[in-house]
Amino acid sequence: MPEVSFSAGGARLDALFLRPEGARLLYVLAHGASAGMRHPFLEAIAEALAKEGVATFRYEFPYMQGGRKRPDPPAVLHATVRAAVLAAQEAAPDLPVIAGGKSFGGRMTTQTQADAPLPGLHGIALLGFPLHPAGAPSVKRAEHLPRVMAPLLFLQGTRDELADLALLRPVVEKLPRAHLRLVEGADHSFHVLKRSGRTDADVLRELARAVAEWGSGL
Repeated sequence: MPEVSFSAGGARLDALFLRPEGARLLYVLAHGASAGMRHPFLEAIAEALAKEGVATFRYEFPYMQGGRKRPDPPAVLHATVRAAVLAAQEAAPDLPVIAGGKSFGGRMTTQTQADAPLPGLHGIALLGFPLHPAGAPSVKRAEHLPRVMAPLLFLQGTRDELADLALLRPVVEKLPRAHLRLVEGADHSFHVLKRSGRTDADVLRELARAVAEWGSGL
């Protein structure tokens, strides 16, 4: 998998660009708050997406690349999202681009788009939107979503402790171009219980197919 780099705010940041043969879509994929672009989940979802004809551009936020636990200020995070989307478009100028990511990374992408539209972006796919901290239901983290001028895909596990579905459903229903896709039995990490009869690999395939189908229809 080719490792590339891009500039964001004067810093050089690492990225991983995976383009399968016959790719028809490019997903700019941001990592979660506490795990970088090489986390096993992101490695696995990138491979699953490749099988569905979706190229991926995974990248690091500055704090993660620097080995720091505390996320960067919002302005730095948003600038990084913008720089990553631009770098991805330059890496594959022939492919339509969607962005988003896992949990925190997806939320940073929606915040960036809410501040000012990302040029050439077709939509945002969210792998487990973190609506609120575990055990503290709230919709405060969704206040910016009505300002997101792009189609949104929410992929959410029904056991996700960071997104009470009783709160998330009304939020999504009020958004003009948003779709909520529930992943039965999955938690925030998209793990499923053995008694469900499904495996984590089954869930990854479901996620990848959902992103590919939605993205190709934009």
